[in-house]
Amino acid sequence: MSIREDALNGNITPIFETCAANEGMPVKTLMDGVADGTIAIPKNNNHQFERIMAIGKGTTTKVNANIGASKDYPEIEQELQKLCVCLKAGADTVMDLSLGDNLNEVRREILRNCPVPLGTVPIYQSIAEVVEKQKKKIGEVSVDEIFKTIEQQAEDGVDFMTLHCGITRSTLDRVKNHKRLLGVVSRGGSFTIEWMSYNNKENPLYERFDDLLAILKEHEVTLSLGDGIRPGCLADATDRGQVQELIHLGELTNRAWEAGVQVIVEGPGHMPMNQIEANILLQKRLCNNAPFYVLGPLVTDIAPGYDHITGAIGGAIAAAAGADYLCYVTPAEHLKLPTPDDVRDGVIASRIAAHAADIAKGVPGAIDKDIAMAKRRDKLDWKGQIELSMDPEKARRYRDEGGCSYKGDACSMCGSYCAIKVYKRAISPQRDEQQVD
Repeated sequence: MSIREDALNGNITPIFETCAANEGMPVKTLMDGVADGTIAIPKNNNHQFERIMAIGKGTTTKVNANIGASKDYPEIEQELQKLCVCLKAGADTVMDLSLGDNLNEVRREILRNCPVPLGTVPIYQSIAEVVEKQKKKIGEVSVDEIFKTIEQQAEDGVDFMTLHCGITRSTLDRVKNHKRLLGVVSRGGSFTIEWMSYNNKENPLYERFDDLLAILKEHEVTLSLGDGIRPGCLADATDRGQVQELIHLGELTNRAWEAGVQVIVEGPGHMPMNQIEANILLQKRLCNNAPFYVLGPLVTDIAPGYDHITGAIGGAIAAAAGADYLCYVTPAEHLKLPTPDDVRDGVIASRIAAHAADIAKGVPGAIDKDIAMAKRRDKLDWKGQIELSMDPEKARRYRDEGGCSYKGDACSMCGSYCAIKVYKRAISPQRDEQQVD
């Protein structure tokens, strides 16, 4: 049986027990969530790893980090370094978005070293192999080659796959008839549209959706329904094309659930802050509360080099409104392939957003560390504060740069004028006794 079918049939398995313990919720509550589709547990039968986790209603907001080699930078060693960095920084899942040569080797090596769920976008490999190796056009990749890649990656152990099943010819017509400022910015979405336009045919992932589900179920791959028409700038947010695709994704979600396949639904993108909550409510309504996975959203278009911040702002708002899963954005977004340092900064920024949202949502235990941090600050316990930090290495470095050791009872910002010290001195009993004397 699949994970979903086990939940529907009330079969308590170690996977459910592990996830429930990690989330601090009763096993039955977790299984009920998997059964009704509001929780997904990405875990391929062929990938053995340590940190099995649940994504969805009632769980902590999860953070994904994207890595992957490119045609210009194909070295696997750098991607393995990025994998180590994002895991150390606290990423809950990782996606391999590699393009270029030796894609099977790159993915399998990442899988061997990945102790968390790993995701991919299979059409990247299908297109890269046809264009780079066979010297053909994007539209010349065959449907069989697309499905062969999906099956191969499932057999290798990929836990969840982004598949752009919701782009149809009717969706494309709406995009064409409703002029966008920035067209389509999803790489997988643009590949799919190019294939459809070149062949004058329906999207094969939509047309052969049942065949796709059979592959995913056989290997226990969670379907991450890609948002290929997501807005790439604020001006295009919440337009007809985006909403039309979301309607299709809601319909496909139900079909996947009926086939015993778990689903995550992907969302935007670039979006003004005042539209984020409405988008979350719309997705939850149309997709029957399936876990929602958002890229950012980025709340302004004019901050290249700082898009980990624009994404974290949007991510915090989205998760507080009900999004379950944040895809990180790095400072390199829109500019270049991220470095290991960019990866770390992106993960930390998204983790801050996720944690802030969990507090706002009232996730049990979410605020506990913040309370512990306040107690350590009250005691001027610098070592304790650093240990509780999201990024202890950076906190320790900043503390050291300030010229203060752990034994110091203040920081270089305030020194002897430390507000905590002044306040405690002001209300101390000894001071009251001195004033009486």
